[in-house]
Amino acid sequence: MANNKLAIIGGSGLYDVEEFKDRQSIDLNTPWGKPSDHILKINYNNKEVYFLPRHGRGHYISPSNINFRANIDALKQLGVSDIVSVSAVGSLKEDLHPGKFVIVDQFIDRTFARHKTFFDDEIVAHVSMAHPTSKGLMKACEDAIKKDGINYQMGGTYVVMEGPQFSTLAESNLYRSWNADVIGMTNMPEAKLAREAEIRYASVSMVTDYDCWHSDHENVDVDKVIKVLLNNTSKAKNMIKNIIDNFENYIDSNDPTNNCLDVAIITSPDKRTANTIKKLNTIAGRVLNK
Repeated sequence: MANNKLAIIGGSGLYDVEEFKDRQSIDLNTPWGKPSDHILKINYNNKEVYFLPRHGRGHYISPSNINFRANIDALKQLGVSDIVSVSAVGSLKEDLHPGKFVIVDQFIDRTFARHKTFFDDEIVAHVSMAHPTSKGLMKACEDAIKKDGINYQMGGTYVVMEGPQFSTLAESNLYRSWNADVIGMTNMPEAKLAREAEIRYASVSMVTDYDCWHSDHENVDVDKVIKVLLNNTSKAKNMIKNIIDNFENYIDSNDPTNNCLDVAIITSPDKRTANTIKKLNTIAGRVLNK
């Protein structure tokens, strides 16, 4: 258990966790550039936890411009084994009302302007994304949410759109026809990169609006979203404390993430240069340096 470290990636509205007083700011570099912001190291109940605001403190990074590879590499450098993503989303279903939390278990990736893999130069790897989130970590999130009496749904499909604009009505209705549950702009390629880094991943989506398909939300605007966001954020901070306390109780030794690179790298060893192996050392050094 001693090697398990949790990181929280905070989305819109969640830029800090001020309640944690034992804290240290860490400035890291990666082969992919700088992460979104300094990473906050927290000591809470004798556990070392990390927090990274996905959009930067002050929300100055657009979804398309988030350096997802640097974020995941930096967390891996710190020894992170588990990531809980906290995100603001729109709802695609009537019963997923603003204020409700969804513990996501599937994604539909509609993004097109982002770097989606660490393995795009010389060394090629194909990891399975059939089950993109960790069942154990999902259960830890569920337990944490239940403790605070937050209204939630276990399981759901998250459509990841490029953004930063909100959907057209035709797009919103298309995603509803796919039986998707929520829509957002940030969990891809984050979940794919976490898998490539062999970091277990779970996503808690906090509903802020009904997207534009709903007659009450035909014009989604930031002011309306922020009002719900602030209430969701206070609930999320309590949830995070609960997850820190319980996540190690739910770690699954058979999680497909744990050793997924063992069967993912297809490039012949004689084609792997020292420079590329060095670049991938944090992400894949476990298998490349054998």
